Amino acid sequence: MNAMIENPAMDGYQAGAHQRAATLQLEGAVKQAADVCRARMVVLAMCFLAAFVVVGGRLIEVMAVPGSLETAMVDASAAAPLGRADVVDRNGVLLATNLPTASLYAEPRRILDAAETALALVALLPALDVAELEEDLASDRGFIWVKRNLTPNQQAEIHALGLPGLEFLREERRVYPQGQLTSHVVGFTDIDRIGLAGAEMALEDELQSRAAEGGEPLALSLDVRFQQVVREELAATIETFSALGGTGIVLDVHTGEVMAMVSLPDFDPNHAGDSQDEARFNRATLGVYELGSIFKVFTAGMALEAGLVDLSSGYDASEPLRVARFTIRDYKPKNRWLSLPEILVYSSNIGAARMAMDVGADGQQEFLRRIGLMMPSEIELPEVGDPIYPSTWREINTMTIGFGHGIAVTPIQAASALAAMVNGGTLYQPTVLEWQSDLPPPGTRVISEETSNTLRLLTHLVVEYGSGRKAQVDGYLIGGKTGTAEKLDSAGGYAEDRLLSSFAAAFPIDDPRYVILVSIDEPQGIEASYGYATGGWTAAPTVGRIISRIGPIAGIAPRDGVLPELPVAEGNADEQLEAILAAFSAR
Repeated sequence: MNAMIENPAMDGYQAGAHQRAATLQLEGAVKQAADVCRARMVVLAMCFLAAFVVVGGRLIEVMAVPGSLETAMVDASAAAPLGRADVVDRNGVLLATNLPTASLYAEPRRILDAAETALALVALLPALDVAELEEDLASDRGFIWVKRNLTPNQQAEIHALGLPGLEFLREERRVYPQGQLTSHVVGFTDIDRIGLAGAEMALEDELQSRAAEGGEPLALSLDVRFQQVVREELAATIETFSALGGTGIVLDVHTGEVMAMVSLPDFDPNHAGDSQDEARFNRATLGVYELGSIFKVFTAGMALEAGLVDLSSGYDASEPLRVARFTIRDYKPKNRWLSLPEILVYSSNIGAARMAMDVGADGQQEFLRRIGLMMPSEIELPEVGDPIYPSTWREINTMTIGFGHGIAVTPIQAASALAAMVNGGTLYQPTVLEWQSDLPPPGTRVISEETSNTLRLLTHLVVEYGSGRKAQVDGYLIGGKTGTAEKLDSAGGYAEDRLLSSFAAAFPIDDPRYVILVSIDEPQGIEASYGYATGGWTAAPTVGRIISRIGPIAGIAPRDGVLPELPVAEGNADEQLEAILAAFSAR
């Protein structure tokens, strides 16, 4: 029997061998894992490197490649103003503001199917041209506008399409809550909110600086209540007399502030691009017209200021006045000597022409220049017309300009000049900005207070006894002058059947606050006017209705009475006037 003999040394050797084998196996696994890890890290590093290369390339494209998306977006952003202040009327009524909106743009390079995308968009935005849109979407451009200023519903419907390559950009659009009511004064902007007309254009810098400084609204001089009244009454007259259009102005005589300015036809500034050129034309400031006999007030003021006439002075109007091949006649001749008040009340062309000749061409030009009728208005609007007058001022020009023919001015110029005639003699530049001070604005004295007082009386006589009688309003003392001018025809002559019929008034005439001027373009006579379409039948009643409505708004209470300087007389109009003039002569 063999015996088992134990050897401790051998046992230790075998154990160590097993341990070394296990260690070698472990080290081999770790090495393999480490190798895999290192390989993965290399791959990851290469991925990061590739990403950096892509980003770097994209940055280079943004900086150097024209037409890229980012460049286009930067350009689009830079083209728009940083901000634009609201516009309000003198009572804080909102006239223009900004409305948040979304605009749709496309990245054509991401569009999968240009035809399908174009059809889907045109179905929701019918104003788009499908062929043009498909061509744009199929291009290799980085960015194109599809539609600016979407409605919330449009944005939601387009978003629901889920089409790749279409994105929205948050923008603002300019909106005009009063719509057509203040269109010619406020104006409008383009799609990037850059002013294109009216105060929006003229006051561009002011609106942007206000936005940058906190957004205080810009207050205009308009009173939308006055504006509404003038627009309604002007529109009614245009419709009644089948006229082409017209304009109406209300001016504060002590500040030059435009309280209302309407030009018809007008337009919706929210959709200005859809309007006709004629509708965007501001007749009040850009239209240049012969205003006819309204100029007789200026001629009388000129002669009074020169000391050539007074209330007892007059001129021979017994027969037409002939100068070379021209003949000056009165519309309704009295065929006798006429006093200064009668020249205005009966609107004598002959008397006004003789009065102008007494002053002379040089004196006439100097006076018209002084009252702002021979240079463009300085009103804060870009639409301003240049007055038209003879380059060579001959004798016949002096005569005809004395009664308002042969010189053309804008209605705002005439209103401003009339305000100076009745406010005590100071000319204030017309303005569409609210005058925010208790002190009067700077003005220029153009006639004496005494002359102004006389003109207030003379214009009141016109309304009481002359061609302005249809402007009378119970409880309000009014002064004014009609003007009916024939328009030029294509041959350079005057067309008797194409009239510009006007009436300019001031009230209350004993202490004037406002001047109102209304002009109607080519009114047609109707049965109620016995076929007449003159200023006395068309514009004068319109001014009367305007006064009856804005007087209470302005806090001017109706009252009974006459001018302190005006004696009370009995009888018909001519007898009353004769009695009044006799009373003046006896003073």
